[in-house]
Amino acid sequence: MNEPFEEHRRLLFAVAYRILGSAADAEDAVQDSWLKWSAADRSRVADPRAYLVRIVTNLAMDRLRSARARRESYVGPWLPEPVLTDAGSEDDAVRAESVSTGLLMLLESLSPLERAVFVLREAFAFSHAEIAAAVGRSEETVRQAASRAREHVRSNRPRFPVTASRHRAVTERFLAAAGGGDINTMMDLLAPDVTLWTDGGGKVRQALRPVRGAQPVAAWFAGIMRRPYEGVAPAAMTAEITGLSGTPGVVMRGGGRVLATLTLDLDDQGRIIAIHNVANPDKLGAVTAGIMRDLRFSAYGSGLGVVDDGA
Repeated sequence: MNEPFEEHRRLLFAVAYRILGSAADAEDAVQDSWLKWSAADRSRVADPRAYLVRIVTNLAMDRLRSARARRESYVGPWLPEPVLTDAGSEDDAVRAESVSTGLLMLLESLSPLERAVFVLREAFAFSHAEIAAAVGRSEETVRQAASRAREHVRSNRPRFPVTASRHRAVTERFLAAAGGGDINTMMDLLAPDVTLWTDGGGKVRQALRPVRGAQPVAAWFAGIMRRPYEGVAPAAMTAEITGLSGTPGVVMRGGGRVLATLTLDLDDQGRIIAIHNVANPDKLGAVTAGIMRDLRFSAYGSGLGVVDDGA
């Protein structure tokens, strides 16, 4: 009987995606979890949810270790694979942050254990004891890993929760300005120390290094929007604002295919502090397929807010 597995399939994908940053790899981890579940002696499984989370977490950690070696030789910046989601509700900014592109990029600098512990603790509010059982480590080891990961995130990614409507409004204004080559408006929207990250994987024309500073970023967008891209003329491109990884984002299409996605991070003043542009065709499959994902899981955790260390 696979009913318990199907009941928790979305949770398993949400865990694996946050650990791996790849929808394709997360789907593979979920499928491998199903194979292990199918072969398990169910009579010895007291808590199917905990059992399945343990399986998918360890499979995702193994895949992450293998992926790290490949990512070291990746051409240009490596960005997480975007997935279609809702755009977030007005009171859901903190939870949306737990799956944002910017946070998933930051988690790349954690060890696989630290990343898994952080995801299970901060995004899903599992207890330290539950996590220890899931990853096969002592509770004290898990507490230490959680503390290191939390401090790393807090130090490198200050939280500025932004409402979905504010985020969408800024995205709309920036898209209009970029499409019209309006550098002045772009400069008004960009923070002085904004960074543009573009991921073409060496397969399409993109910047091979991060572009830093409002003027260079505005000039980059003004230039690229005036030229044909991968055989598609600017007039033949369309841009749709939709939910990407929990926040409003942009899907660019042309020539009968998805060309790129764009998501923005905003600072405490509502200015754009980071732009993530994914154009590697290998990472656009989930968006092209049009599969909507629900990655929030309010029933399982309390989002990315601070969790009491003593819990």
